[in-house]
Amino acid sequence: QSSEEWSVGEVVRTPDNQFENLPDYDFEPNYVEVKGYRIHYVDEGPKDGQVVLLMHGQPSWSYLYRHMIPLLSEAGYRVIAPDNVGFGKSDKPIDWSSHSYQMHVDVMSEFVDAIKLQNVTLFAQDWGGLIGLRVVEQRPDRFSRVMLSNTTLPAAGGLQSWLGYPLFRMAVWNEGDVQELN
Repeated sequence: QSSEEWSVGEVVRTPDNQFENLPDYDFEPNYVEVKGYRIHYVDEGPKDGQVVLLMHGQPSWSYLYRHMIPLLSEAGYRVIAPDNVGFGKSDKPIDWSSHSYQMHVDVMSEFVDAIKLQNVTLFAQDWGGLIGLRVVEQRPDRFSRVMLSNTTLPAAGGLQSWLGYPLFRMAVWNEGDVQELN
């Protein structure tokens, strides 16, 4: 259950023509409305195949997995690669404060429900792991395996939590300044 309340603010959508002619990314787009956001996802391979859910980190999107998707689908897996809110072809909130960790967890948890995924193998990297592991925690009956790359899941109690989480957030914030592209 969500421990933080959040709301959907104004969003923008990157025009479809901005995604034309991307090398090695000729996947059919799929969309589902989840908690007020339009989420884009790739859905390749046999619909009855074992599901592999690929969750990207920051600042990437499903394009990150463009070389893995064909290999996995040709091996008989159903490959699902969503774009997190704010990334790729998914809705992008205008207000940066809309990007709470809890919002991303809630949206991706509902995404798994919305497209009725079962017996899922999660492969997640970077922030996809931070989000994906919480999705597994919230929907354990939908997952059978977890594979992680370059990620973490901070969890602690007592004094360690009181000091550790703010230091973790500061370390993430310190990774770089937000830059606007013109």
